[in-house]
Amino acid sequence: MVGRMLGQQIASPEAQPRDARQFRGRPSRMEELALITKITGQLVALGGDIATLRVGAFEYEVLIPEYARRQLQAMLHSEVSLYTIEYLEGTQMQGRLTPRLVGFTSEIEREFFELFCSVDGVGTRKALRAMVRPVKEIATAIEEQDAKLLASLPGVGPSTAERIIAKLRRKVPKFALMVTRDEARQAEVEPDVISETYEVLRSLGHSESDARRLLDGVLSTRKKYPDVQSLLQAIYQNTQQKSR
Repeated sequence: MVGRMLGQQIASPEAQPRDARQFRGRPSRMEELALITKITGQLVALGGDIATLRVGAFEYEVLIPEYARRQLQAMLHSEVSLYTIEYLEGTQMQGRLTPRLVGFTSEIEREFFELFCSVDGVGTRKALRAMVRPVKEIATAIEEQDAKLLASLPGVGPSTAERIIAKLRRKVPKFALMVTRDEARQAEVEPDVISETYEVLRSLGHSESDARRLLDGVLSTRKKYPDVQSLLQAIYQNTQQKSR
């Protein structure tokens, strides 16, 4: 169904030229081939790894990871937006390439997925199968070199886990600092403020895991943090209260 429509530019899905991307016939890797980067419509069906969105007279099948499926369960028959990647599945040798859409509930999750797929041996389908945990948890495991947790993800295994850590460890801090929807409802704070505060804590000698723990401790409160100074102040006040 979706294969007949990917080349059509209709009003609702955003067809933005995010650089001319070319797929070189390797179904195991994501190459930059983006035509539809966001799609908004009624979620009419949700089964397995496929979400079906009705957009006007069209229905689009979008592949989604398991953690995204859980997020979308409560939104069936409602209007949703998915940030998408397009890729071609199949081989040129066989003369059969099928266009597919992969969807995520936020742009940063889509960005992480593209990064995850850049690891040798991790293709689109394997990445979709592996992402049963939220992006923040997987990114934290990579940053902390938790090979055991990564190897427990479906289809990953010990050797692939080591490759993921080796390639991505220095690239995932901002994903490990992602604010979840629940946290966003509880604490009013911009992502940039969180990232900058994290860097300040690291420069003050805190370890990566300790800096994240300190941030998580205050982001669970229902307070507004407009800047780095106010967030740091809340962190150290929280620390002092726990030490009493």
